[in-house]
Amino acid sequence: MTAIAEIFWTFLRLGLVAFGGPVAHLAYFRRWLIDERGWLSDAAYAQIIALAHLLPGPSSSQTGFAIGIQRGGLAGGLAAFIGFTLPSAVIMIALGYGMAQWSGTAEAGWIQGLKLAAIAVVANALYGMARQLCPDAPRLVFAAVAALGASLIPGVGGQILMIAVGAGLALIVLPPPTQSLSVLDSPINRRQGSVLLAIFATVLAASVVVNFQATALWAVLYQSGALVFGGGHVVLPLLESGLVTPGLIDSEQFLAGYGGAQAIPGPVFSFGGYLGAQIYPNQALLGGLLGLVMIFAPGMLLVAGLMPFWQSLSRYTRVQQALLGINAAVVGLIAAVLWDPLLTAGIGNGVDATVAAAALLALAGLRIPVYWVVGGCAVGVELITRLG
Repeated sequence: MTAIAEIFWTFLRLGLVAFGGPVAHLAYFRRWLIDERGWLSDAAYAQIIALAHLLPGPSSSQTGFAIGIQRGGLAGGLAAFIGFTLPSAVIMIALGYGMAQWSGTAEAGWIQGLKLAAIAVVANALYGMARQLCPDAPRLVFAAVAALGASLIPGVGGQILMIAVGAGLALIVLPPPTQSLSVLDSPINRRQGSVLLAIFATVLAASVVVNFQATALWAVLYQSGALVFGGGHVVLPLLESGLVTPGLIDSEQFLAGYGGAQAIPGPVFSFGGYLGAQIYPNQALLGGLLGLVMIFAPGMLLVAGLMPFWQSLSRYTRVQQALLGINAAVVGLIAAVLWDPLLTAGIGNGVDATVAAAALLALAGLRIPVYWVVGGCAVGVELITRLG
């Protein structure tokens, strides 16, 4: 088996079993790739994780992509990305196509169950992220400012403005980090890295120009992938304001798909495939592939493009300082989305509130795996609907 094929098959198996979100994905990577296969050292792995967390995009997918690059160059990175993403991508595109084709799906009980599960999953993630990213009073204030600002200034512009405000407040209020990031060697040279960064910037600029004229799926997804730090739940605010508010997809289908994305292995960013299939139901496969490419491409271009510059970038503590404020602002953005539209659109009666609360208790208190909670909500609400 060639090195590229080995990378692909290894990450494909990871994509089939990696439930639990980015943190769990990183644990799977370490066990499979370091402990069992010795592909890289713990020090190199820590450096890759540091780079992924410094950049916008899906952090676990970027980590896997960077590991593939370390082992097999750009071809190895693509093999790792495709392998890890393929299972969740197939499921989400199929779900998007099915929900767009089957009449009455949006009113089905199991769809409401997925929406309630999404509320619990996001609330649990918000609590965990707030504890980690807002450990002091200044950052709690940053988060509150971002939540209020995002509520008062709807749309993607408000989200981006709050991210910038968080960075600015951090540079003014917070002390600079005392430790610099470590150095990471890269098989990509600086010239290649510069080309990748130029592609990233060019497409981002084009997406901004396009969205000034009319909302386009590819532009919203690319901007979301290019501007959110941490991936996963963090991308939800930009997607909601960019797609639901302009009417490209209704809130019911959006929340149901996001809930479904929590029940499958692999990256949550595969939600982009669902969105593409939903918005272009007559060309669901092409729409789904477009959604996947556009939401993942920014993060992959950035991590590959910046790997050869990591040694110089890591010296700038002001970059790390601004990131502390950006992370706090992201917590506020998620809080705003949890309120509207998740709670306002998802909770219609006392039964809904009870199911959502029970799901949150199962996740946060009983530590039940998320896929069991999501499945239980879908089945439970469907049964309640049929029996009621």
